Amino acid sequence: MALLLVDIGNTRIKWGHLERGHIVRGGAAVHSTWRPSTYTRRLFGRRVRPAHLWVTSVAGGNVDRALAGAARRAGVAATFVTVPRRGGGVRVGYQEPWRLGVDRFVAAVGAHALFPTVPVCVVGIGTALTVDLVGSDGRHRGGVIIPGPDLMVEALFSRTHGIRRRAQGGAAGATGFFARSTRAGVSQGARYAAAALIDRAVEESRARLGRRPLVVLTGGGAGAVRRLLRNPSVGVPDLVLLGLAVLAQGEARSAPP
Repeated sequence: MALLLVDIGNTRIKWGHLERGHIVRGGAAVHSTWRPSTYTRRLFGRRVRPAHLWVTSVAGGNVDRALAGAARRAGVAATFVTVPRRGGGVRVGYQEPWRLGVDRFVAAVGAHALFPTVPVCVVGIGTALTVDLVGSDGRHRGGVIIPGPDLMVEALFSRTHGIRRRAQGGAAGATGFFARSTRAGVSQGARYAAAALIDRAVEESRARLGRRPLVVLTGGGAGAVRRLLRNPSVGVPDLVLLGLAVLAQGEARSAPP
């Protein structure tokens, strides 16, 4: 029977069913308007219920309680992943592992499982932009966090009057680095800033490891930033779900018969 894998971010929820080692029949949505009944209908409305629910969530207690309650009503056991010192082939580099975002940990597990022979810079681009370095030995070397491109734009508009006013309406302007409208200048500036940080992370990683890492990108903003990078990269939209699958399968293998 399938396992249900759920990744709840600050803005969006993504899910998929793990069947015979493959993630199938998934979905994604903005969860801000979801009620407890929505979780029941959207995630457990199938005729065949999943055997177990595995969740990574950074959305806060109210969202977690709503999902946990829906799982109980559906009769589905739930595991909300927390960050251990070591798990899924990754050893967490934070001095206090619980302070690492669980989505970052699970994404690192997924990236290391996909590319176990090379170091990886695991980049999540959503509301926040995170970069985590994981060596080919599975050792997490730490990371950085900045606002994601959309949040950069939102912050700029909320703290300035002139830029916000000039960015409303008008021509879209060029899409290159030197934009020809305020609107394009703000959006492209945020994306190029994100790309520059990632390229800098690659150089810092090479200095530390003596080897250039592979950039593994995920998250809703990954596509717009990836094409601006100067370093080799791959996009893995379901990276957190893949990490959840690795953890769930590892738990199943270690369970007593």
